[in-house]
Amino acid sequence: MAKCSVCGKGVTFGCNVSHSMHHTNRTWKPNVKRIKVIENGTHKHIYACTSCMRSGKVKRAS
Repeated sequence: MAKCSVCGKGVTFGCNVSHSMHHTNRTWKPNVKRIKVIENGTHKHIYACTSCMRSGKVKRAS
């Protein structure tokens, strides 16, 4: 579910690195919201990240 349907941004994997250089696994999740949009003249719900909403890539329905 944590995937933007506009730009495709999804979960990224990496490592936490402590001061002693001990590595543990971690994930970064995008800030994805379920919003109502107008697509091809119809209203529908999609999951979009907040950076796509801010930049105007998504036409919001009222």
